[in-house]
Amino acid sequence: MTSAQVLFQMWEPYRQSLIAQHNFYIEQAKTRLLDQFTNMEQDAERAAVAWLDERSQNFDPDRDDPGSIYEASEEAGIEFYLLLDEMRMQTRLSVVAGMFHNWEKKLRGWITDEMRHWHRGPAALTKVWSADFPSIMSLLDSLGWSISSQEYLQTLNGCRCLVNVYKHGDGKALADLKQQCPEYLTDPIQSDHTLSATDLDWLDHTHLTVSDDQIKRISDAIIEFWKNVPPNMVDHDGLNPPAWFLKALRLDDDLSA
Repeated sequence: MTSAQVLFQMWEPYRQSLIAQHNFYIEQAKTRLLDQFTNMEQDAERAAVAWLDERSQNFDPDRDDPGSIYEASEEAGIEFYLLLDEMRMQTRLSVVAGMFHNWEKKLRGWITDEMRHWHRGPAALTKVWSADFPSIMSLLDSLGWSISSQEYLQTLNGCRCLVNVYKHGDGKALADLKQQCPEYLTDPIQSDHTLSATDLDWLDHTHLTVSDDQIKRISDAIIEFWKNVPPNMVDHDGLNPPAWFLKALRLDDDLSA
């Protein structure tokens, strides 16, 4: 790295393009997917009526009890609603996962594209793609972008935990979620959603939840992230990149020597 060299540059039109792409994703996801669950109560009522209409075709007044049939139709409507509610949650989680993965891939792609202007060799580029989320954030922080204390980063880290549990289920991902952002777990027995440590112990990936407000907060955090990427990150004597990054750079230098 040479002195005063620009290491990473965020071209303003590209920044605006990234934000526009994200806004398109979230707007279309809302319109084409999430809004389909707006009238679940009415959908459940129609399902109950449809069940009753079908059952009534074979109604035998000498054998069948009308009260039992109406009760069964109500149960069919409730079951339909519960299944639809589960589908809604799975759709929300899928939208969040797609949103997060798209943002993370765009970020890593931008980092490696910028590196190609001043570094040759595959090891460092490969390492950026394989490094975990905290490592990438530490790299950005070491380049002079004071990102670690930003609220939007805390939101994105919570989203990372959420997405990991959605992908992997129980295990380390669930333990991280319970410790760092338990707000994404819901106890169906407690209506106030205030969970104690004891309550959290028995919750697993089936209790994973994300609300429309939380989706918006995650979406806003991504936009805020892109807005706050510094226009230029410049090499200087005070830089202290993480060891994993320097090791990868040196490996490429050794291979090309």
